[in-house]
Amino acid sequence: MDKILEGLVSSSHPLPLKRVIVRKVVESAEHWLDEAQCEAMFDLTTRLILEGQDPFQRQVGHQVLEAYARYHRPEFESFFNKTFVLGLLQQGYHSLDRKDVAILDYIHNGLKLIMSCPSVLDLFSLLQVEVLRIVCERPEPQLCARLSDLLTDFVQCIPKGKLSITFCQQLVRTIGHFQCVSTQERELREYVSQVTKVSNLLQNIWKAEPATLLPSLQEVFASISSTDASFEPSVALASLVQHIPLQMITVLIRSLTTDPNVKDASMTQALCRMIDWLSWPLAQHVDTWVIALLKGLAAVQKFTILIDVTLLKIELVFNRLWFPLVRPGALAVLSHMLLSFQHSPEAFHLIVPHVVNLVHSFKSDGLPSSTAFLVQLTELIHCMMYHYSGFPDLYEPILEAIKDFPKPSEEKIKLILNQSAWTSQSNSLASYLSRLSGKSETGKTGLINLGNTCYMNSVIQALFMATDFRRQVLSLNLNGCNSLMKKLQHLFAFLAHTQREAYAPRIFFEASRPPWFTPRSQQDCSEYLRFLLDRLHEEEKILKVQSAHKSPESLGYSETSLQEVDSKAAVLTETSCIIDGEKTLIEKMFGGKLQTHICCLNCGSTSQKVEAFTDLSLAFCPSSSMENLSFQGPASSPSTQGSDLMQPTVPGPSEEPVVYNPATAAFICDSVVNERIGSSLDEFYCTENTSIPNESDKNLVNEDVPQKPGGETTPSVTDLLNYFLAPEILTGDNQYYCENCASLQNAEKTMQITEEPEYLILTLLRFSYDQKYHVRRKILDNVSLPLVLELPVKRTTSFSSLSESWSVDVGFNDTSENLAKKLKPSGTEEPCCPKLVPYLLSSVVVHSGVSSESGHYYSYARNITGTESSYQMCHQPETLALASSQSHLLGRESPTAVIEQDLENKEISKEWFLFNDSRVTFTSFQSVQKITSRFPKDTAYVLLYKKQNTTNGISGNNPTNGLWINGDPPLQKELMDAITKDNKLYLQEQELNARARALQAASASCSFRPNGFDDNDPPGSCGPTGGGGGGGFNTVGRLVF
Repeated sequence: MDKILEGLVSSSHPLPLKRVIVRKVVESAEHWLDEAQCEAMFDLTTRLILEGQDPFQRQVGHQVLEAYARYHRPEFESFFNKTFVLGLLQQGYHSLDRKDVAILDYIHNGLKLIMSCPSVLDLFSLLQVEVLRIVCERPEPQLCARLSDLLTDFVQCIPKGKLSITFCQQLVRTIGHFQCVSTQERELREYVSQVTKVSNLLQNIWKAEPATLLPSLQEVFASISSTDASFEPSVALASLVQHIPLQMITVLIRSLTTDPNVKDASMTQALCRMIDWLSWPLAQHVDTWVIALLKGLAAVQKFTILIDVTLLKIELVFNRLWFPLVRPGALAVLSHMLLSFQHSPEAFHLIVPHVVNLVHSFKSDGLPSSTAFLVQLTELIHCMMYHYSGFPDLYEPILEAIKDFPKPSEEKIKLILNQSAWTSQSNSLASYLSRLSGKSETGKTGLINLGNTCYMNSVIQALFMATDFRRQVLSLNLNGCNSLMKKLQHLFAFLAHTQREAYAPRIFFEASRPPWFTPRSQQDCSEYLRFLLDRLHEEEKILKVQSAHKSPESLGYSETSLQEVDSKAAVLTETSCIIDGEKTLIEKMFGGKLQTHICCLNCGSTSQKVEAFTDLSLAFCPSSSMENLSFQGPASSPSTQGSDLMQPTVPGPSEEPVVYNPATAAFICDSVVNERIGSSLDEFYCTENTSIPNESDKNLVNEDVPQKPGGETTPSVTDLLNYFLAPEILTGDNQYYCENCASLQNAEKTMQITEEPEYLILTLLRFSYDQKYHVRRKILDNVSLPLVLELPVKRTTSFSSLSESWSVDVGFNDTSENLAKKLKPSGTEEPCCPKLVPYLLSSVVVHSGVSSESGHYYSYARNITGTESSYQMCHQPETLALASSQSHLLGRESPTAVIEQDLENKEISKEWFLFNDSRVTFTSFQSVQKITSRFPKDTAYVLLYKKQNTTNGISGNNPTNGLWINGDPPLQKELMDAITKDNKLYLQEQELNARARALQAASASCSFRPNGFDDNDPPGSCGPTGGGGGGGFNTVGRLVF
């Protein structure tokens, strides 16, 4: 049979005929063959695989070898023996060199074929020695990548014990010898892929055998710190950085910077080469490690190294800004180098000649990522020009180029410069991940930014400061559960009782992050808050249904994903009716109800709908209807639901993964109407012109919002709430389809709140979509925040007759003509009058930035319990007519102003805190009110108001022992044990850190934050990578090596 096959593959017969005969040969493998025949076939197929003249011959060799090895395994085991494999690795095969990748591929496939045979153990022992020898010979990237493939599939071949440490060290040296001389995109892609395979192999070994990690890192440093001029280590070593745990930053940097055996020349060389690593595409955390080393050197006052490296590499770092794949890291390092180099303008003036060309180039491409990047870059340049004034001839072209970008305030510039200098660092050698100083004087705990997670941190702090909600969460008995609520309880407990200044919420972040949120990128805090409340609500519903059918000991409530929650909720819909009367915690705390009423102006027939909501999204009023308000596109409805509190909508693969509840999506206030109008028509029986906004709306949305002239009244939250609840005339393209008239008719639409929540969440719709440039633009208008808000609530006796099957998720485009109609008093007002329910401002989440894709979130908050006794409604009548209440809300001389003044006089508004990621400081309500006037880019975005009750609305759930009337409830033993253990660990860390500082001769200090801007006082940003970057691997042709 082997002779037939050999003659066939070398014949001149047509290829289809050859394939047919090969198929017959493969099928004949099932028949019995003696050992000699099998060996002859294995010899032939091996020769075809390794020396085949064309792909067909090599393919035939693989097919036939696999078939015969499967049916004649003992014979193949005898053929593929230890001596044969050793000969291939050490001598090659005939004309084939032993370093040819085909040899390793053949052995790789052979191991798969005899994996179940006993002799494979001998081969594993042989390969453990041989792979170490191969690595010591410094193989090329291609061969090393094939070796990594083999070792990844057969980990038994990796050297063990002490040899594993040697193997990792030699593999690091091998990577240091990698080179790619080609400039072609295909070769560059292949090279990056090969290096990635090798670095992934090292990562797997480090995880399996942690003892190999530190020796490997020592080998990395030995390579990059070498002063041998004849050897330049490869930048491919950068691929290893992303696999080094960030928790090791403090230990490693302290060890490097305080080791007397590391000479200044070696440290300078190592730092320069690490900066060169910024050129490596797809490598993560390189900028974090570079900045940490720079700060570590500043902490031990090795300023000579810092000066030399900065002047040598600053232009190279700046040039990396041209390349999207490496731009975020380059900008982070550039910012730190410039802001810390404050003793001389020399470093800044080295890059000044290159700034104008870069700015012009990025302005012309019009990409959102370029715009966000330029905002960060121009802020940095403004800081530098402010610090080094007196060079008008150098700076004038730059000022002209960046005149269209926002200029930071003088206060912010001073703040950034004061915090960034080498000599003004604080907390000596504190960790990038957590500082070792104790809590601030506020007694509050910050949240560490895990990489553009300020959107989560600001929301969590606002919820934590919602006292009644926090106490309810902490009092829950969730032992045995692994739900999201359990993780929130754990987070709240640590925020309340840890001794650390800042806590890292990694577990909660991974559990609560919406699936469509890209890690380490800026997101919408309002969207995150809605998703979080929805998840908590749905999980509690599922748990209640399970409790109704299972015994307590069988309720192992495990962690659920969004998809699991949705599927379980759907399955349990019928069963859930038994617990409909029992609200979830989210419904009790944040749930309200909104009634929508539509009256046909022709026949007078009406339709009503009552919907649940957890937050209200307030659009800015059009300037044509209210002079003191500016327009942000169509008015938006609140978060509305059907029978459930929330019904998340997960984007499909082709949809933009922006929001799960379109009704309140601040970022898609106009585009979402287009997506949902089809379903809304059937349910709402009205038509809207939503596919293409009219020209007047386009102009209002697309044009930049002008600054208000001096003396013009600032709109308030009360104005926006009044606009939200104002009657609206549906006319023209927005006519209502009346079933009674069987035609489109003019109608009046009114919305009334029928049930108020304990905590009222308001989102100011500050982002509009620019259809020309396809970016989200931010409305920077200042909005005054009343300390006391009166919510008109029209309570009804029964909703049983109202259908809850249709939704009013769509907004209505208002032309300048019908906007005036919208604001007219209702002609069909019912005699029942709304009651004004008082609310006190509890927290404010602020967005700092000019676009939704970048910026920074921080929050102001204070503690308010459910029974604030200081608030008296004696100034107000109990009820007012809707029209008069709305005019009262719009009025400038309202009793609210008197009440606010009274509250401030009684110092109720004094105890405010500013939560900015890790930093927590005291502040005042005056600072909250003035934030936008002081920092124009910092605007209130999400507001939490607490309802004022004569008695605590949830007092029935409180324990009777009085342990948490004036404080938080006692913690479960599991939580208290975890906090006690962590506090002990913290004290040990403090002691070790104090000893380390005592050993240092330098008194300078350092804070290991990955980005120079993160954690700054307002206004701030999530660091130079927030919203920047741009590009993907499709730009690999522009890689820098």
